[in-house]
Amino acid sequence: MGNRQPRSWIVPDELWSLIKPLVPVPAPKLVEGRPRVPDRQALCGILSVLHTGIQWECLPQELGFGSGMTCWRRLAAWHEAGVWNRLHAVLLKELRSKTQLDWSRAVIGSSPIRGSAGPKSGPSPVDRARPGSKQHVLTNGQGIPLAVSLTGGNRNDVTQLLPLLDKVPAIAGQAGRPRRRPDALLAERGYHHDKYRRLLWQRGIRPVIAERGQPYGSGLGMFRYVVKRTISWLHGFRRLPIRWERRDDIHEAFVGIAVCLITHRHVQRLCQGQSGM
Repeated sequence: MGNRQPRSWIVPDELWSLIKPLVPVPAPKLVEGRPRVPDRQALCGILSVLHTGIQWECLPQELGFGSGMTCWRRLAAWHEAGVWNRLHAVLLKELRSKTQLDWSRAVIGSSPIRGSAGPKSGPSPVDRARPGSKQHVLTNGQGIPLAVSLTGGNRNDVTQLLPLLDKVPAIAGQAGRPRRRPDALLAERGYHHDKYRRLLWQRGIRPVIAERGQPYGSGLGMFRYVVKRTISWLHGFRRLPIRWERRDDIHEAFVGIAVCLITHRHVQRLCQGQSGM
């Protein structure tokens, strides 16, 4: 899943059919001018930047993407409208409707990334106090991303435990109430804190967190690898291992798209498996 295919910025018809209803309708132009770049072509330009890490101003317009600034504005507007969060919920619903979304456990982890100073950045303790950020990821037991957040590089991991759980959308797709809570939460020693263990129990979530002071080899590694794998998938998009954007919302928009693409690959695998039966 981490390998990029040639022309990976092309938006397939099946994926565009899910995105198109979520994209805000543009306001009508008051004056004549250049025709508006179609949303699908602008999205291809955004995906080109996400996949290759190319600078906005170097985006090849001969491919029909429009200018880098056009794609940048479209990305900012769609992120503000919540397009990627809503698309992610649609994809998770599809997985749950096919009983392919395992809620027995969730796994949490984080990854520091370098970046310029700006909102949601701070002195990184793993990079000589240089400005950096941290990506926090929550997946289910299969490694399907459920929620992602961005903080300063000096933010303690455990502070994002509850905010990440709160970001998980309520997923329908089956009879009964929509679901958003796993049965158990697995985490490494950095998340060990009695206060948060109690709060997890209060939410009906069983904490499975390695305790500080205990020798390594707790056995959680065989279950926690999925979140590390998902983080590696995220960093397979060349725009994400380093935070190039000073504005935090633009980086979060790129992360949101990457989360949707990873989740969509799981949906595709499900469809391919069913067609092969």
